[in-house]
Amino acid sequence: MNGGPLKKADGGLIRIEQVFDVPREQIFDAWVRKDLLEEWFAPEGCTLHIARLDVRVGGGYHWSIKSPSFGECWTIGSYLEVRRPERLVFTATIADADGNPRTPESQGHDPAWPQDTTVRVTLTERAGRTHMRLEQDVSERLAKRTGAHPSWLQMLDRLKRQSAAATP
Repeated sequence: MNGGPLKKADGGLIRIEQVFDVPREQIFDAWVRKDLLEEWFAPEGCTLHIARLDVRVGGGYHWSIKSPSFGECWTIGSYLEVRRPERLVFTATIADADGNPRTPESQGHDPAWPQDTTVRVTLTERAGRTHMRLEQDVSERLAKRTGAHPSWLQMLDRLKRQSAAATP
């Protein structure tokens, strides 16, 4: 996959930028190590359960974010690009607990939400700080309406706290 922007037929794109006061290797590890991912990759009050994680090009994952209000939200995906420590690109497909792709509506999601999206995380380091750009090829308006956009912000806040706590 090239370094160009993600494209979606409707032109929709979530783009979130964050700065972390730690080296980018530490942030990259938080995206690819199961023990670290489970600490932050869920909105506040929710938990992440990883059934499978194989972070390599062609590898994939199967996980669930569990919410006390909404139950489990299962996702499967494939890693399209893994370039340590600068880029991670993966698909995200709505699924069931057995890892089968499902329609958004069948899993209790907004029917307008796409079954498949692609997420790209780009990390650059400047003066010991990591600048992260996260992009997902879904309309920001839809993501805000469904709660996906604020969930990303909460998760990244958790990552910021986790990374700060892990720094000596």
